[in-house]
Amino acid sequence: MSADPALRRATYADLEAVPPHRVAEIINGRLETHPRPRPTHGAAALRLGAKLGEPFDFGDGGHGGWIFIMEPELHFGTDVVVPDLAGWRRERLPVEPKTPYLEIAPDWACEILSPPTERLDRGPKRRIYADAGVGHLWLLDPTVRLLEVFGNVAGQWLLLATAEPGEEVRAAPFDAVGFPLDALFPFDAPSPDTKPSEEA
Repeated sequence: MSADPALRRATYADLEAVPPHRVAEIINGRLETHPRPRPTHGAAALRLGAKLGEPFDFGDGGHGGWIFIMEPELHFGTDVVVPDLAGWRRERLPVEPKTPYLEIAPDWACEILSPPTERLDRGPKRRIYADAGVGHLWLLDPTVRLLEVFGNVAGQWLLLATAEPGEEVRAAPFDAVGFPLDALFPFDAPSPDTKPSEEA
């Protein structure tokens, strides 16, 4: 009697077969796909990368020492995850990998939450990042305009800080430089009675 096909673990071939207009990951053996992000999601990711990249990647202001990658494909054992942004201290990623994916855990990762992905971002992906040794995790919710900053303490996430509209972001591991949280959101805030789309 053949095994239940529903229990078959997803393979990299399954991931490669996903249409390019969807983001695909393998989480706990299951293929997970979701739409490409909404404009507010993509704009927040780009602006956050710019805010951190100037001082910590390019070294404007004297800091430097980091390299940031948008939507890197990370392989941790059988899990394949794609954070919205990730950063490595340069001594840990001195040369470009020969593969299109990375197996070196980033020192920092950021997930920008959306209705289709929040369950994964707050649940299994957080556990995968902790187990892989990611040092810091930021969760940014563009709908309510909230940033949550977590530190990895012995494999468990500890909430270190939050930032809300009108507040400055100055959080580990980038607390040497601050910027206004509002700078990440180029569009007007949604009205309270507006329900978020089911798209990313």
